[in-house]
Parts: sequence; structure tokens; C-alpha cells
Amino acid sequence: MKKIFLFAALSLIACNTEKKAEKLAVAKDDHSFAQPENAVVKHLDLDIKVDFNIQTISGKASWDIDNITKGDEIIFDENRLEITKVTLGADEKPTTFSLGSEVAFHGKPLHIKIDKNTTKVNIYYNTTKDAIALQWLNPQQTGDKKHPFLFSQGESIWTRTWIPCQDSPSIRFTYNATVTVDKALLALMSGENPQQKNDSGIYTFKQQKAIPSYLMAIAVGDMQFKAIDERTGVYAEPSLVKKSAWEFAELGKMVNAAEKLYGPYRWGRYDVLVLPPSFPYGGMENPNLTFLTPGVIAGDRSLTSLLAHELGHSWSGNLVTNATWDDIWLNEGFTTYVEHRIGEEIFGTKEAKMQDVLSRKVLHDNMEEYGKNNPDTRLKVSTSGRNPDDGLSDIPYEKGYAFLQVVEKAVGLEKMDAFLKGYFAAHAFQSITTEDFVTYFNENLIKGDKALADKIQMEKWVYQPDIPSNITIPVSEDFAAIDKIQQEWRKMGVKGLSRKIKSTNEKQHFIDYLPKEITVAEMTAIDTEFNFTKDGNFVIKRQWFVIAIRQHYTIAYPAIEQFMIATSRTGSLMTLYKEMVKSAEGKTWAKKIFEQAKSGYHATTIEAVQGILK
Repeated sequence: MKKIFLFAALSLIACNTEKKAEKLAVAKDDHSFAQPENAVVKHLDLDIKVDFNIQTISGKASWDIDNITKGDEIIFDENRLEITKVTLGADEKPTTFSLGSEVAFHGKPLHIKIDKNTTKVNIYYNTTKDAIALQWLNPQQTGDKKHPFLFSQGESIWTRTWIPCQDSPSIRFTYNATVTVDKALLALMSGENPQQKNDSGIYTFKQQKAIPSYLMAIAVGDMQFKAIDERTGVYAEPSLVKKSAWEFAELGKMVNAAEKLYGPYRWGRYDVLVLPPSFPYGGMENPNLTFLTPGVIAGDRSLTSLLAHELGHSWSGNLVTNATWDDIWLNEGFTTYVEHRIGEEIFGTKEAKMQDVLSRKVLHDNMEEYGKNNPDTRLKVSTSGRNPDDGLSDIPYEKGYAFLQVVEKAVGLEKMDAFLKGYFAAHAFQSITTEDFVTYFNENLIKGDKALADKIQMEKWVYQPDIPSNITIPVSEDFAAIDKIQQEWRKMGVKGLSRKIKSTNEKQHFIDYLPKEITVAEMTAIDTEFNFTKDGNFVIKRQWFVIAIRQHYTIAYPAIEQFMIATSRTGSLMTLYKEMVKSAEGKTWAKKIFEQAKSGYHATTIEAVQGILK
């Protein structure tokens, strides 16, 4: 009977959500020129050719639209595209178009003349070298160094640089695509994908679930596929595909664990694509096909918790999406919470406790950097007039996670899991604002219980800067043992410590709390014992290199340079560049490395680093 009542309740919630969806679709988004309350896109038929010789995508974007007000215009977003022709309907009736004034970061509005009965708009276009979303790699920039490679990164407002679209997370659409590439290459997208090359170089795709534009994604290169189980698998360059499949062997178990917690996985297959090093993030949650940095391939499965985060976006982010970039915490905070819950199911309680401690340190470090009164430390931020990427720090991830932990502590784990499962079901394939969440939260969890509301202090968490005093303090017994070692190793020496401090989490915690006044001689002894400089995985090297830069541990300098040239993972690079520029000598060194490395960096990475080096 309980299951029947739950289904009825969720059905009622879903109905109420659908009634709200009309308002959600027109949520004001300062980062889009579109006016979806007048005319809005519903489906895309994309027919494009990828030309590596001139590094251009060209073709036609045919949009099915709903001309809600029966007006004479629809507005799209575009940024540095070449619009060559626009027609209307299946019969391709010519029409006129014009571009408005350019706005920094946002491009220009594309005004298209329509009539009251228009249901299809066909836009012919070419991309240009200024397409921020597209990273074109020559063969030498790939792992196998045989063929060129292309991948896209649309979040937050960069899809408009490779497809003319209504580029707001509040606007969702389905799509079909036909992509023509060189016959030696394979094309993949954020939809239903082929698993091997064909003889024609022409690939077709479908995404039958409505997604926002930032989740449009493409990758073209010499890639192979290897299945993990019946609905999960991995794509990578040939030299890396077997290693990747071994590294991600527990991917299917992760999907099963997430479904057990939060309801069915609604996207069909869940595959991952390991990209070349210039990919600017750890991962990107493109539907059906998560894009991943090769830095996660550690050879010992020590960094695969990143997969739990990207998988978690299949519920929070892709299924239930922030309606504007001011609401990014709804994507990232919830996903970080889901990531930790999946991780606990797969890797156990001890691992989860360590991850909690590491997570909380990241939050406090970010708060210290930003300052407790900085408005960007709120969960609901304001990015109006700015590049929305500016709001994407660790704050929405870690403060959002900490807030949900407070809720969990207040209501209990069982009730929390049920609440989130209902939340995802009620808002499936919807884009919502923070205010929509607050309303749902109060109606479905607080339910007028003032004592519970006072205990959680939701308003403080969401709308005020700094960290509320009711934050939970995670404890890890494993880390407590390492803290004891930290107090003793200077007296006892470091020999043999690598047999006591083994896992990535343990090593990271040890590095993070090394004495601030540590000497070069002490670092040399630690490096001799652990070999952090040469043998550490991506995370260990990043943490160790921060200390090495700070303490002028010159032995590690060649490895630091190699590390910073070989990756374009923006967050990690920013951490190192920020440490370098604290001294005049370090800033000179940083500029030298940047000049060597920038040809392999993503455009968004280049922009971020240039901001530090000014």
C-alpha cells in the first residue's frame, strides 16, 4: 500500500509541476537574447559537415518552433557564426534576418522574420575560428598522434558559437542530427551513438529527451568503443580504450546504485568518452555520453569517484536543470550530494567519510579566498552583466552539498532519500529556478514545521554569503590516524610512512596538512619515500605541486612544467598559476609556462589563466 500511495503522491506532484512548466519556460535569463515567451524552439534537425582542413563546421540547423504570440519574429543567440541564409518551412521559403548589437561574452541576437503560421526555421551557417565551444586538435595534440580531433564544450553559453540556438538552460528541445566527417574518423554526440566507424563517414543521431542547449555536444576523432556491461561502455583513442574500460569497470554498478537511490536512469545508455588532455574540465555530463579528462586514468581506479559526479548529473542537471546560471547550485550542489551517496554505496562508509572531510576543506579554502561577505559565496548568485562562467567556482558544489547534508541530518537519511527521489520525479525534464526549489522544499519537506525550518536555516544557506553556523563537521577515523602521523613524523622520520598512508585520499590529506614552514630537505625526504613528483596520480601531483611551488622545491619544477603543459583542466591549472603569481619570480615562470602550453589549452582555459597573469 505504501508504494501505491507514493506513486499517487508523485503523480499529483508531477501534475502540479507540469502546470508550473509554462511559467518556468519563460524564466528571465539575462544571458540569452531569446524571447521564449513569444516564440520558442521545440526540436532541432541538424545537418552538418565537419571539415578539419579549414577547421569549420558548416550546414543547416532546422528548428521546429512554437510561435506562441503569432508574432512576426523569433530571436536566436549566435556568437561569431557566419549566417549565410535563412528559410522558413519544409518548402524553404526565403526570409530575412538581421543581427543586433554585440554584447561581451554573449555574441549577438539573431532576429528572423517569420509569420504567424511559421512552425519551422532553417538557418544555414558556418562556424569560425572564434568558436569558443570548439577545440580543434592536430594529430600531435592527441594521444595516438595519428589523426586530428574535435570536441565541443557548450556550458555555459558557448553552444551558440557552433549552433545558432536559443541558448538558455530554461529552453529544452529534442534533436536529430546528421554529421559528415572524414571516413577515417568516428563522430559522437550527446544522444544515441554508433559504436564503430562506418564506410561512409556519415553518422546519424537522436536525442529523444528534451535537453537545454548547453548539453549539445559533439566529438570527432579516431575513437574505439569497448562495452563494460549491457548499457555502459567507454570510447577512447585506440591506445587508451582498454585501459579506460578497466579503469571504469564499476560503471554499471554505479548506475545501478544511483537508480536504487533516486529512481530509474531515463537516458537509455550511459557511456563515457575519454578525451585528449586539452579538455578543460574533469568531466562534462553530456546526456548519454559523459566527456572525461584522461587525467582520471590513474591505472589503479583511484580517481573514478569523478564518474559518480558526472553520472549523478543524469538526475540533477540533465533531468532537473537550473533555469538560469544564477541557479547553478541546483545542478552542482545536488550532484555533489548524489555523487557522495553513490560513492558510499560503491566504495563504502570509510571512503565516504574521507571524501566528506576533503570536500569540507575545499569549501573552507574557497570561502577564505572569496571572503565571507562576498555575494558570490551565496548559493543563489547574480551573474547579470558578467560572463556566467564567473559564478562557477567550487562554492555551488561544496556549499550546496553542505546544505543538503544539513537537511539530511535534520530529517534523517531515509526521509532525505525519499524527498530527493520525489523531487527528481516531480521535475523530470524541467528547468527550475531556486525559487521553484524553495517552494517545493517548503511544501514537501518542511510542511509548516517551524522547528524544522529553524533547524535547517534554508534561507541563510541559499540567499546569504558565508557559511551558516549549523554546518555539519565531518570526521574520518582514517584521517585522524594521519593527523597523528603529522604530529610525529618530524621526530620519527618519514621512512616507512608510505606503507601507512596508501590511498589517494590519505595521501591528499597528508599533503594538505604538511607544515607551512616545511623545508626543502623535508620535502626531499618525503618525495623520496612517496615519489609524489614522478609517480603520483593527477590529484596527488596537483596537491604536491602547490607545496613545491610555495616552498621553492626546485627538484619538482621540470615535472610541474610538464604537468601544466600536458593538461588543460582549468580548475587545477588555476590552482597552480595562482600560487606561482604570488611572487615576481613565480609570475615570470608562470608566463613562460603559459606561452609554451597555451596552444594545447582550451579557449576558456586560456581566458581564465590570462586573467591571473595580468
